[in-house]
Amino acid sequence: MMAAPTRLQTLMQSFGDAAKASGKGRGPAPVEKWNPPFCGDIDMRVARDGTWFYGGTPIGRAELVRLFSTILRKDPDRYVLVTPVERVGIAVEDAPFLAVEMRVEGQGAARRIAFRTNVEDWTEAGPEHPLRFEHTRAEGLKPYVHVRGGLEALVKRALVFDLAELAETRVIDGFETTGVWSGGAFFPIGGALA
Repeated sequence: MMAAPTRLQTLMQSFGDAAKASGKGRGPAPVEKWNPPFCGDIDMRVARDGTWFYGGTPIGRAELVRLFSTILRKDPDRYVLVTPVERVGIAVEDAPFLAVEMRVEGQGAARRIAFRTNVEDWTEAGPEHPLRFEHTRAEGLKPYVHVRGGLEALVKRALVFDLAELAETRVIDGFETTGVWSGGAFFPIGGALA
């Protein structure tokens, strides 16, 4: 007797069918266009360090993590994996992605900062992909970059110091403000360095 497919296998099959039907095998799926019924939560989570878990076990295959990242969406009340036929909730401890590499070109207002995520997406910070900064007592400065559709990447600790070195001060509304330029936009760090 053959075992019934797991929830994870069903989700993978559904995504595979959607990818074949759309002719796409790479890049994010058009999850913003899909509105299937919510089918409950599954035992999947993304840890603070960017590790994806299923059933309490790390997902060791990078290709599988990349696959799931392409069907991830942020709904108003939760993170979900979405296919044309179902939507399931997953837990995300901080941000769903981790920015693990940074490239910088230019200086001042002409500077461009691009980040590579742990799932191989490249995102250039700018008006459509803003940087935001949080400051916590426990973790210090925490920069995030918008990747797509409400999904952010937490900038890896090793890159925070490089990013902070790019900070400059400018006057906004009569007040000196510290921040970072990228893609023609200035992103205030504000009290995050205090």
